[in-house]
Amino acid sequence: MKVITTPQEMQALAQTWRVDGLIVGLVPTMGWFHEGHLSLMRKAREITDKVIVSLFVNPMQFGPTEDLDNYPHDLERDRKLADAESVDVLYAPDASAMYPVEFKTSVHVHGLTSGLCGGDRPGHFDGVTTVVAKLFNQTLPHIAVFGEKDFQQLAVIRQMVRDLDFPIEIIGHPIVREESGLAMSSRNTYLKENEMEAALSLSKSIAHARMLVEKKETISPDQIKEEVRGIILQHSQCAIDYVEIVDQTSLQSCEQVTGESVLVLAVKINQRIRLIDNSTLIGN
Repeated sequence: MKVITTPQEMQALAQTWRVDGLIVGLVPTMGWFHEGHLSLMRKAREITDKVIVSLFVNPMQFGPTEDLDNYPHDLERDRKLADAESVDVLYAPDASAMYPVEFKTSVHVHGLTSGLCGGDRPGHFDGVTTVVAKLFNQTLPHIAVFGEKDFQQLAVIRQMVRDLDFPIEIIGHPIVREESGLAMSSRNTYLKENEMEAALSLSKSIAHARMLVEKKETISPDQIKEEVRGIILQHSQCAIDYVEIVDQTSLQSCEQVTGESVLVLAVKINQRIRLIDNSTLIGN
């Protein structure tokens, strides 16, 4: 596996692959790989000829009070894990290469970014869309694979790709969970042992919501959200950022539960660790 650190070298290699008729896949990450990341790499490996995994902790998507300085990172650890998944390139540029002194551009997707995580983290999605647009131009993928845990992010990226005519297929890959049900996240490393039950309230409340929909012929989104909030707030360590049931494309609140409805959650544990999770309420 090759490690590349400059946009120029990455773009030149990607252009060579495309000229040779190879299908290029990209898995964008911020590193500290876990099984969720590795599953994205495997998916990309299945459907492309060349796999690029980007590793860049993007300062543009962190707010001034967020955990940029403490975000876990270990390039050598991640290099070994990516290499074991037969990744072709680990692309790990530094911030000065991505955002040189004269950098003055951002990408903004209207509407989809205003609520949910965008409401609690102003400017976050501008950072996401800007860095992803740059990564697309630097790696020139035919296909990009994103995890469905960051559900709003996935919807925003799909909208950006449509609006800006990127010739890229966006593939969402299902959430990977711990045996306990906890959605895998790099931020799980922050959790202390006495915070685990509080963290598990997200996946437990999702399972309860799905059970409610399965057992009751008619149940309103408001009833489901009330019960979900009750399960989470049984834990004094939990503070809810949001509990919503939204349409999976528009992210607008649902007036009734359908196959397009997604329960989305964001919860802070002891005001230190922000966890998100989501699930459809009907079907898989």
